[in-house]
Amino acid sequence: MLLTDYAWPDDSVERAVIEGAGHTLVTGPAEPASAEAIEELVAEHRPAGILTCWAPVSATAIGASPDLRIVARLGVGLDNIAVDAATERGAWVTNVPDYCVEEVSDHAVGMVLAWTRGLAVFDREVRAGHWDPASARLRRLSALTCGVVGYGRIGRATVRKLGGFGCRILAHDPHPPKDAPGVEMVGLEELLRRSDVVILHVPLTPGTHHIVGAEQLALMKPGGLLVNVSRGGLVDTDAVTKALDSGHLDGAALDVLETEPHVPDELLDQPGALLTPHVAFSSDASVTELRRRAAEEVVRILAGEAPAHACNTPRGPSAGAGDR
Repeated sequence: MLLTDYAWPDDSVERAVIEGAGHTLVTGPAEPASAEAIEELVAEHRPAGILTCWAPVSATAIGASPDLRIVARLGVGLDNIAVDAATERGAWVTNVPDYCVEEVSDHAVGMVLAWTRGLAVFDREVRAGHWDPASARLRRLSALTCGVVGYGRIGRATVRKLGGFGCRILAHDPHPPKDAPGVEMVGLEELLRRSDVVILHVPLTPGTHHIVGAEQLALMKPGGLLVNVSRGGLVDTDAVTKALDSGHLDGAALDVLETEPHVPDELLDQPGALLTPHVAFSSDASVTELRRRAAEEVVRILAGEAPAHACNTPRGPSAGAGDR
């Protein structure tokens, strides 16, 4: 088995699961390597299973191991895996779709509260020697309308938590539920026009790339907040920076960026930008759960069992290898 990269101090959890089942684990660098470097690792070790966190697993990498049966994502999104290539190769692609629901929704709500109560701004001011309570221009959350784009597991959790503050809640989803207590399901444009706060909880796909750009930001109410705790590519960062600079957007709370880990200087210069380093998923409990469950999927497939969270239906010479 090949662990391409990991966003934690060691590989002990993955190793315990993989080697406890009688397999061998080879670990790549902690920091995600380039697609070419991962391709070389796969070609060298020819693994039956690949575990990947952030590192790109390309079609070339997938084709480099004749015995490959599974690519398991240590996370939810699949934008760093060539899923179609794995499908044609006959390999399963899996993820852990529900390990960080509470953490990501907590992070989103925390960012909203930081904005309504001025927490980050006033912390910076006080540390700089400015004690000026008269400058406060704060907001009552219960008087605002919050729009949640994406009504899946995390979106529903965010709606549930925001509901406790008494605000009006709108939501948009391409597959709206028949029953959504406490939330009004609307189209995306209507959500943007009516919301004081817009929160993104959608995966990054070709159809959602730059789902929020200059046109969408122009629809938002002046002085609003945009929150992105999903994937950086959902948002046109240049458009957000310009909206902040013009004052049309009062705040942008971003846990993810298209260019991460690089943060554009123009964004850093915006006092209305609240930035965290792609940590919304993280807690001691969620990370341990993620690592264990992703590794267990690999063991499950190699034991000839069906995956718990399949993201594809394999075809090709190895199809059905985990579904006997």
